[in-house]
Amino acid sequence: MRHRGYAGVGMKDIAEASGAPIGSLYHHFRAGKVAIAREALRNAGAAYGLLIPTIIDAYTDLGEAVGGVFDQAAEDMEATGFANMCPVASVAAEVADTVEELRQATRDVFDGWIDGGTAYFVARGLDDRFARDLTVALIGALEGAFLLARALRTTEPLLAAGRTLAPQYRGIALARVSLPPTVGAES
Repeated sequence: MRHRGYAGVGMKDIAEASGAPIGSLYHHFRAGKVAIAREALRNAGAAYGLLIPTIIDAYTDLGEAVGGVFDQAAEDMEATGFANMCPVASVAAEVADTVEELRQATRDVFDGWIDGGTAYFVARGLDDRFARDLTVALIGALEGAFLLARALRTTEPLLAAGRTLAPQYRGIALARVSLPPTVGAES
């Protein structure tokens, strides 16, 4: 689905790609392709939701962090040959008006990203409203830049978004990330 979209993949394709017998797929996913896509969206959403905090953890200046997010996204997109960087947004755009169950699943993922990003930035010292606005802006800018970069086959949209957004946040301090104690470390 990441490569051909939701409509471009049938149950036979999913069975082939997974190596599972088609009967097993229907046994575990009684609603068929919709149920598989919903579960794939949830799993991808959970993994992708960790990307921005993972990159930003290293920074204490918000502007530098924002620039770092877009620089990393550009590097990753170029390294994958402009592969679809966000399957959640792709499915959302494809099925938002046709498959309500998947529209809701993509909404749940986006809501999770917004809530998680907001909590992350609050933990880094930003106030609630600013943290939420920042999270929504970052997700929106990244998703739009991914779409343009993929269509144009250039990292320019990602790099331009980073160059434009980063200066607006430069000088805003982020509290240091407190790392959990190392397992086995003495207290």
